[in-house]
Amino acid sequence: MLYGGGLLGLIELCLVIYCVLNVITTPEAEVRNLPKLLWLLLVVVVPIVGGIAWLVAGRPQGPARSLPYKGNRGAPPEYDRPGRTTAASPDDDAAFLRSLKERADAQRRQAEAERRAREDQA
Repeated sequence: MLYGGGLLGLIELCLVIYCVLNVITTPEAEVRNLPKLLWLLLVVVVPIVGGIAWLVAGRPQGPARSLPYKGNRGAPPEYDRPGRTTAASPDDDAAFLRSLKERADAQRRQAEAERRAREDQA
């Protein structure tokens, strides 16, 4: 540990305590890159480097969790607009089916043209 100055030692101690508590309270499944026990050892044995490494590469990453309130169902608001219609499946989307048919027809025409070109060369 750094004991050079009172302020630096206090900052290091706070970092170590915060990181140790954070590692301990984080669920095993959410820890990134290394096993939880290895992160704990790294933070304790190499305090400054281990603590910074935990904050950068070990802590769970993801959206901020918020408590449900006033009808918050977890879906982004752009999907909640009234009148927004989307096809439930590709079979129900006429434009998608039309584009598939056009692409298949174009591929058939191209294959037929290539077959004729081969026959003409032979």
